[in-house]
Amino acid sequence: MKNRITDLFNIQFPIVQAGMIWNSGWRLASAVSNAGGLGLLGAGSMYPEVLREHIIKCKKATSKPFGVNVPLLYPNIEELMEVIISEGVQIVFTSAGNPKVHTARLKKNNIIVVHVVSSVKFALKAQEAGVDAIVAEGFEAGGHNGREETTTFTLIPMVKEKLQLPLIAAGGIANGKGMLAAMILGADGVQVGSRFVASNEASSHPDFKKMVIASKEGDTQLTFKELAPVRMLKNHFYEEVMQLYSTNPTKEQLIKLLGRARAKKGMFEGDMENGELEIGQIAGLIHDIKPAAQIVQEMIFEFEGARKTVNLL
Repeated sequence: MKNRITDLFNIQFPIVQAGMIWNSGWRLASAVSNAGGLGLLGAGSMYPEVLREHIIKCKKATSKPFGVNVPLLYPNIEELMEVIISEGVQIVFTSAGNPKVHTARLKKNNIIVVHVVSSVKFALKAQEAGVDAIVAEGFEAGGHNGREETTTFTLIPMVKEKLQLPLIAAGGIANGKGMLAAMILGADGVQVGSRFVASNEASSHPDFKKMVIASKEGDTQLTFKELAPVRMLKNHFYEEVMQLYSTNPTKEQLIKLLGRARAKKGMFEGDMENGELEIGQIAGLIHDIKPAAQIVQEMIFEFEGARKTVNLL
C-alpha cells in the first residue's frame, strides 16, 4: 500500500501507533514497526535518560523506521530534544504546544516532523511552522485532547479542505473499517492509540489492559478542561473529580486533586481506583489483548475487505 504517508515514513502500511504515555515503550514501538506500521515511543512519560534507553533498545529490536512522540508542555523538553537529536531519531511527532518552537531545529537535523492538532486553526499554524505532516485528532481520542470537542469525522474533511500536507486521522479508529472511513474522508493514514493499549507489548499495567477490554460505551469522559482536557475511564478518582466539580472549584483546587503522577499510578502501576486511566471512546469496541503485529495485520485485512465492499456499492 503506497501513498503520501507510507512514502514519507518509508513504511509498508499507513498506520501509526500513537506515542501514549505509560503505554508506548520500545517493545510496542518496535513490534508495530516490524509489522509494517510506524511505531512511536511515548516520551511524555520518560525522563531524558530513560528515553535514550528506549531509543537504543528500539534500534536493536527493529531495522524499520520508528519515531518519538513529544508533548511540548513538559518542563524538560529541551533535554528530550537533545536526546532525540543526539541519538539520530529520524521521525518526531510533537503535540500539546507551539510547533514553531522546535520544528526548524528538528528539520535542520534532517528529522521528519509531524504535529498533532485538534482544529483547522492549529493545523494551519502547524503548516506555517514547516511541519511535514499533520495528525488531526478528534474529540473521541483518549488522553489529552482538544478543547473544541470536534469529532474525528467532522475534523478530517475540514482540515483536508484547507491543508496541503499529508494528513493522518486520529481518535476513535481501532479497526480496518474505521481506517477506510477516515481515508475516504481525506486522510492519508491513521494514528491508532487505544487499540494498541490492549496489546501484549504495551508497557501499561495488565490490570489497565483488562479494564480497557471490559469497558463499554459511555465508560469514558473528557474532563479537566480548565487544566488540560483529558479523556479517561470512569473510576473512583473520576467520581472524586465529579464531586469536586459540583462545588464550582477553582483551578487550584482541581490541580490539588489531580496531584502528581496520577496517570502513572493508574496506567503503569495498576491502581484502577485512584489512578487516571486515559483511553479513547473506541475502547468499547476493543474486546481482547493480542500481539501488536496481529492488530496491524487484522486492520489491513479488514481494510482491504471493506474497500472491496465499498467498490461494489
